[in-house]
Amino acid sequence: MKSSGPSRPARFERAFAAGCMALLCLITFANVLVRYLTNVSFAFTEEISVFLLLVLTLVGSVTAFAERHHVRITLLVDLLPRAGKTLCAVLEWLANVAMFALLTWTGYRMALDDFEFEVTSPGLGLPQWIYTAWLPLLSALIVVRLVLFAMARRRNAA
Repeated sequence: MKSSGPSRPARFERAFAAGCMALLCLITFANVLVRYLTNVSFAFTEEISVFLLLVLTLVGSVTAFAERHHVRITLLVDLLPRAGKTLCAVLEWLANVAMFALLTWTGYRMALDDFEFEVTSPGLGLPQWIYTAWLPLLSALIVVRLVLFAMARRRNAA
């Protein structure tokens, strides 16, 4: 049985992504407006914009996995018998989990290094871990989404 719309968590993720996009648009618009009127640029906005783009990309990935709209190339897989398609789906799932689990671990190590060495951001001078902590958090959320998806798929198959 297929649902007609996104699940509740996906709606939350969509709202969070929309908030990031709105904030990104406001910051960029303010920077362009000030630069046009005064010939002075808000240099620090680039730092915030890059951070928001990273968050937006990972939240978009979470949403894509939650709604099963992630990029899949199935030209050859579609030609396989059912057992081959199932094997490819399992391998795809394992590769995604492994990649995002590795990204969670390395992102955690990077954020921990930024915290321990008190690294500051170049534009605003904020602690860098505030920015880098989002990478392992959102990557872990993708892993959780993939596990939940596998559990739901298994439950539906039974």
